Amino acid sequence: MSYNPFSLEGKTILVTGASSGIGRASAIECSRLGAKVIITGRNEERLQETFNCLEGEGHLCFKCEMTIQEEIEKLVAEIPALNGVVLCAGRSRSLPILFSTRDKFDEIFNVNFFAPVELLRQLCKKKKMVSQSSAVFIVSIGGTKRYTPGNAIYGTSKAALQSIINYYAVELGHKKIRVNGINPGMVETPLIHHGTLTQEQLDEDKKKYPLERYGQPEDIAHAVAFLLSDATSWMTGHCMVIDGGITAK
Repeated sequence: MSYNPFSLEGKTILVTGASSGIGRASAIECSRLGAKVIITGRNEERLQETFNCLEGEGHLCFKCEMTIQEEIEKLVAEIPALNGVVLCAGRSRSLPILFSTRDKFDEIFNVNFFAPVELLRQLCKKKKMVSQSSAVFIVSIGGTKRYTPGNAIYGTSKAALQSIINYYAVELGHKKIRVNGINPGMVETPLIHHGTLTQEQLDEDKKKYPLERYGQPEDIAHAVAFLLSDATSWMTGHCMVIDGGITAK
């Protein structure tokens, strides 16, 4: 085999939120690069669709509700040792701050922050992350680079996620576990179409991007694979901004 530091051959990768969007694209890309992929999600039918798209053999599929502690523990107990984990599961919520009550914050933080943070904690505590492994969180430019009206709940959940990446990187470094994140701009996933913006508003917003388009899930999946590979073996505690240039303006 020719030398390729970007290959995922011989690696076992867990991808959460793999039933759609960035999670699905990341799982498929990892399989194309030679990894054995374990996928999880809440929607069993869509998860199976992703599973059917994986290339190669040896992949596994688990239905898991990440906001339920017992299901996280069950997942961790059942999966093999990992060389990487991609934490993609997330939800959006658009509300003005004056209507952003505690229960609305809890709803989004439970999915976007507490669930992935707890999963990684359990994976490390149960020694499922091997030496030289890599964890990749999907964060966002919302709440970390851009602050738009109505985005306080989602944005602060992502800002908290970006912060804890640094703590994980510092505390897991001696175990040779790398922890990084990706801050996407707007990506063409079902998530953006479940918000309050109309298609006309979305089309108008695209024009603000220097590259004049939103990202595709594959644009982020390629960066995910990069962070999982040995090519980034000296990279930890960093969040890559991939946003079509919108935060450069």
